[in-house]
Amino acid sequence: MERDDLIVNDSYAVNARHSEEDGKKIRKKLYTVTLLLTAITVVEVFMGVIFKRNGTFEWEAIKLSFIVLTLVKAAYIVLIFMHLGDERRNLKYVILLPYALFILYLIFIGLTEGIATLNMQNTFR
Repeated sequence: MERDDLIVNDSYAVNARHSEEDGKKIRKKLYTVTLLLTAITVVEVFMGVIFKRNGTFEWEAIKLSFIVLTLVKAAYIVLIFMHLGDERRNLKYVILLPYALFILYLIFIGLTEGIATLNMQNTFR
């Protein structure tokens, strides 16, 4: 009995209608995305290893840079792997703007509550 779920005569590649040039473009894009995301991750890891927490302004800048780099990676993943980069500009804004506002809101709430907690601790000392 012959199996019908096997790809025979490479018909899948023929039906996909991809030329070799298209395949090269796709592979180049995948390598570029992989290298960029890897580079950002390596920078984050080295920043975490090199810089020590000492309570100065420098540490605050390091934390802010971690947040920015993570948001850049997340946005790039959404644009490339979820194919949002191929959409019209208005659709991108409709999808990304609420997320950006929500992230800014969470940062605002975190900072506000952190400052309030610090003030409460200083009051009872």
